Amino acid sequence: MKKIDLEVHFATQGWVDALTANPGYPKLANDPVSGNRRLYYQADAAEPYPDALLAKLLDIGAGRIAAMDAAGIDVAVLSLTAPGIEQLEPKWASKLAREANDELAAACAKYPGRFVGYAALSPKDTDEACKELERCVKELGFKGWKTHCNYGDSYIDEKQYWPILAKAAELDVPIYLHPTVPKIKEFWTYGLALAGPGFGFGMETALTMFRLVLSGVFDEYPNLKFGVGHYGEGLPFLLDRVDFSANFAHVAADSGAFVALKRKPSEYLRDNMWVSTSCNYLPGAFSTSWNDLGATHVVLGTDYPYGKMDECIAFLEGRGLSDAEKEMLYEKNAAALGVTA
Repeated sequence: MKKIDLEVHFATQGWVDALTANPGYPKLANDPVSGNRRLYYQADAAEPYPDALLAKLLDIGAGRIAAMDAAGIDVAVLSLTAPGIEQLEPKWASKLAREANDELAAACAKYPGRFVGYAALSPKDTDEACKELERCVKELGFKGWKTHCNYGDSYIDEKQYWPILAKAAELDVPIYLHPTVPKIKEFWTYGLALAGPGFGFGMETALTMFRLVLSGVFDEYPNLKFGVGHYGEGLPFLLDRVDFSANFAHVAADSGAFVALKRKPSEYLRDNMWVSTSCNYLPGAFSTSWNDLGATHVVLGTDYPYGKMDECIAFLEGRGLSDAEKEMLYEKNAAALGVTA
């Protein structure tokens, strides 16, 4: 069996330059006290961005292939790293997206069978985003679109972005929904400890995925597929709970009190969401996703270079799966998100 890694990140020098030149946020800049590079989400909130991390992100060649080989990863699905480009000026972001997609396509062509691409788009430039997604799929051979949990002032479920969702459904390609810094100000009360990857990133991504459910987009486009990292950011744990509002007798009796959907909220999560194994090594997180969301909806994801490929594989190899189950996890399930070995 082959191992297909659905969550692997890269950067381009053009992206680095854009975030360095960005007059607003997000922005790459040196901390005035330490002199160390940081990714500033706002003036008083910044994440360390050391040279070693940036070097790994920029390497979409031999060094990355060597890391994959060392961990036994056969295929990596590459996507532009967070915070992406969605919060930049839309026309500027469209240009950056096209350049990043072209650079990724060149890497995929240089390493056929090892690298696969997910498109970067500028969703606020909606018409151009639809055209670029079609170009990426039909001309560059990309397998889907990777986007982020918010766009600075809006979320993907809002109607202005539905034309891109419609295009993804038309092309029958998935959307990989990845965390970025939360736009909800209350997440910043304790800085990155609350807002960062340990909590806020995932919580707002789960919120965004559930907003998509309640928006009715899956009633409109039933074949639309979303990938969500870190075992769905906790959503598999909530599969029973998310249906409670509709099940309470006093709520169900008032037809205007709940969003009108064709199915239970949990059914959309079970049918339209796939979760990856990225950077969560709690056995219960795996077993809940595998057993309750469903074994066909869990895929391999390592979150490289933020996560370690070998650490992820070692954890999964310790789950006691049969060879047939490993084949589902590592290879077969990836087909639902557009990738075959």
